[in-house]
Amino acid sequence: MTRFLRQTAVMVYALVGFSLLSASTLVGTAHAGTPFPDIHEPTDKSVKCIQPEDVMRREHMNYILHERDETMREGIRGEPESLANCINCHVEPDENGEIAGIETDQHFCSACHEYTAVQIDCFQCHADRPQKYIKRNSHTSSLRQQLQQTLAASNAADKGVKQ
Repeated sequence: MTRFLRQTAVMVYALVGFSLLSASTLVGTAHAGTPFPDIHEPTDKSVKCIQPEDVMRREHMNYILHERDETMREGIRGEPESLANCINCHVEPDENGEIAGIETDQHFCSACHEYTAVQIDCFQCHADRPQKYIKRNSHTSSLRQQLQQTLAASNAADKGVKQ
């Protein structure tokens, strides 16, 4: 009985999937008139992407996943398919010198990912902006000093409590 139900469920899912596929081809592509989002092209025209634009639209995730696997399992770094290379080319400061973060609509990755309703989880760990543009100023060092002072005070308080 269970085997029969499983086979029936598989057939129903296949039929529904085929019906949806057929309906979409009969209706036509509803998205045909919807333009792709604008993609920020690098200002350095001598730089070419590793693949043509149409290939990158379809396959970029496969390149990133392949690179991730090689980096994590084999220790290979610095390949052209790396996420850092994409960010270094495609994310640049605007006319005010501001660099869009992933949480904004102006970020290179955001426009397409919103267009396709795909969540981006890369930047939970990776930098969403090229490091070469981030200005390290005295404010950053003062924050570091404040953190070190807070930690030193906490350590001193812990030692005082233990004694």
